[in-house]
Amino acid sequence: MTEDEFDAFYASAFPRVVGQVYAFTGDHGQAQDVVQEAFVRAWDRRRDLAAVHAPEAWVRTVAVRLAVSHWRRARRWLELVRKEPPPEHTAGPGPEHVTLVAALRKLPEAQRLAIVLHHLCDLSVEQVASETGAPTGTVKARLSRGRAALAKHLSGDDGGDGGDGVLGGTSNGKEGDRDHVR
Repeated sequence: MTEDEFDAFYASAFPRVVGQVYAFTGDHGQAQDVVQEAFVRAWDRRRDLAAVHAPEAWVRTVAVRLAVSHWRRARRWLELVRKEPPPEHTAGPGPEHVTLVAALRKLPEAQRLAIVLHHLCDLSVEQVASETGAPTGTVKARLSRGRAALAKHLSGDDGGDGGDGVLGGTSNGKEGDRDHVR
């Protein structure tokens, strides 16, 4: 990938990947930082990046892994100093956006990543499976359980019987529906 090609790739992909990673992390500043770092790493590998089938997926994967590493370091540091976590950074998005991000943050990481990749990045189930290294059946289960849990969180019925949520899902009483309840 030439410098000009990389510049065009960066200009088109950066805002999109930041939005996707923001949905995963819930922190816009952190999303910008890890995506920027992922692009720095991509720049260092730009000649090899041309051979990658989906360079944007590569950058997104690196950014998500950097975010997870950041969370782990922050958690360890907080455990060491035993202080209260810093106040949540309040950005200027609308209330629906804030509600969605808060609900996504309540999901287990694997379900959250599947939801973000499938619904916000518009990846197919097979592409999500390829990017996460999980079988397609597992991705489908994560999406199903994640959507059900997300519907409960968005409807404000976190501990109830699984009624209608913002996503329009209902509990149908099938055996697998209870797996997402903790």
